[in-house]
Amino acid sequence: MFKILAQINKLLLPSFTKQRLDLSKAKKWQMAIIGFRYYVTTRAID
Repeated sequence: MFKILAQINKLLLPSFTKQRLDLSKAKKWQMAIIGFRYYVTTRAID
């Protein structure tokens, strides 16, 4: 299930690393997206 969700994240959610976002200057909603993507990615790898 997490592998499918990871693919959906890749398609729909923005990639902040490509935008060169500085994590110390990220807004709350950007940090929430980063955290969600991290959670899904780590679960998909397991």
